[in-house]
Amino acid sequence: MRTVAPPAFDLEKIAEFNRTDALFPDQATLQQLIEARVREHPERVAVFCDHDRTWGTASLTCEEMNAKANQLAEHLIAAGVASGDIVALLLERSFSMMISILAVLKAGAAYLPLAPDNPLERTAYMLRDANVSVVLVQAKNREKLSSVARTIDVEDRNMYSGSIANPRIVNTSRDLAYVIYTSGSTGKPKGVMVEHRSVVNRLHWMQQAYPIGESDVVLQKTPYYFDVSVWELFWWALQGAKVCFLAPGAEGNPLALIKTIAKRSITVMHFVPSMLSIFLEYLESRPAETWNKLASVKRVFASGEVLSPSHVRKFNELWGNRTGARLTNLYGPTETTVDVTYFDCPPKDTPDQIPIGRPIFNTKLYVVRDGQPVAIGETGELCIAGVGLARGYLNDPSLTAERFVDNPSNPGERMYRTGDLGRWLPDGNVEFLGREDQQVKIRGLRIELGEIEDVVRGFSGVTDCVAVVKKHTEAISLIIAYVTCKPGVNFGELRQHVKKHLPPYMVPNHFERLDRLPLTASGKADRKALPEPSM
Repeated sequence: MRTVAPPAFDLEKIAEFNRTDALFPDQATLQQLIEARVREHPERVAVFCDHDRTWGTASLTCEEMNAKANQLAEHLIAAGVASGDIVALLLERSFSMMISILAVLKAGAAYLPLAPDNPLERTAYMLRDANVSVVLVQAKNREKLSSVARTIDVEDRNMYSGSIANPRIVNTSRDLAYVIYTSGSTGKPKGVMVEHRSVVNRLHWMQQAYPIGESDVVLQKTPYYFDVSVWELFWWALQGAKVCFLAPGAEGNPLALIKTIAKRSITVMHFVPSMLSIFLEYLESRPAETWNKLASVKRVFASGEVLSPSHVRKFNELWGNRTGARLTNLYGPTETTVDVTYFDCPPKDTPDQIPIGRPIFNTKLYVVRDGQPVAIGETGELCIAGVGLARGYLNDPSLTAERFVDNPSNPGERMYRTGDLGRWLPDGNVEFLGREDQQVKIRGLRIELGEIEDVVRGFSGVTDCVAVVKKHTEAISLIIAYVTCKPGVNFGELRQHVKKHLPPYMVPNHFERLDRLPLTASGKADRKALPEPSM
């Protein structure tokens, strides 16, 4: 059956929605832009980190941070790190984390952030897959990797005794800035390769849309192995602002957040919607003086999950109307450099659905079905084109070719198939309508249910598994693994098996034993027919 193309009027309007061309410093690398700011304001405070006293201080100036990054970069260069290499980091939020990321970029390499609580087998796979020759660690994590990689302790004072001059720039804007691994449906995580040029465009748009400067302080609280961290880590540095690193693990502690916001006069911060909901619930019962501690916050960004009208109404009622803070919804897969759309939530008259918004600079959105764009208002797969597209998946050309495709309606234009469903609204915003496949997000963390199922099936005695996500409350979602297995399988041992292969956020909250999985007429697992878990 031939697909009918949308009317010419719709195509003209969609082309108008996609007119996002904008100049940006497309020849610059991140380290070049940061070094330029350091030269302008060497004595200005750059980084706050109250929990890290490695350097005997709670703050570093631009000059101090840059000097330490230069010294560490020289050690990396002496160790053989060169342009095009990938250097891994196994670090907690700290001065050392920021210094190390800058040092890797200054050495001409790309950084690969690793989660300290990942199972060793998963970390070892990433190191092999990325051909990593050296990992930057803190002393307390060094033993974790001693058997699988060469490590450098970035808190060793001997690393900071050389020249403080900026190393020679050896790479270009088309070289890799970072590689971030995401959950993979085939049972192995996949490395997304992002270039400097893509990050610079994303940060340039953010500065034009929501300008920050000397008086601003960005709160860095997203774990650095998730891509939201990228704008938290670099935006401030390109604009002469400051960053404050939240203590590790404190991102889920409302009291710790409030104390940090008040102490460092945070002006910009990010929440995953479910965590925003928890934070607002906490604030709801607090006395009036609590709101005074949040008065510095001007802009709150939300991304990683669906932002609901109830989230927006509650934010405005409890926070925005008291302090003037504004909430912005962002959307974007890791494969398109953090975020590609934005929607400024109105302070009043909350709409019935919160769209993911309009495309950012140098980005085009397409809603496609059966290889053709659909009319405004019709549902299709959301596809993305533009400067923000990642280079592809590391060492996986077949998956890269499957997801990064030629645009059939505009041959020669490369676009990324997100697997997300959406539709254009008449005002030029896009509405998110769910997923085509079994990928989900919990607290902003991207999870392929197929990867969980693959690991569970690998346990002796398990014959099959279907993993689903059940909504428990507005803020809490649970992973349930429905398992068929031979008699005698110990679910406690099964859980330990899963913990050895998957990061904590992917370990099922509950295992449900079934005699058999319900099937559809075509023989596939019928997820809709699964019974409620006996929790």
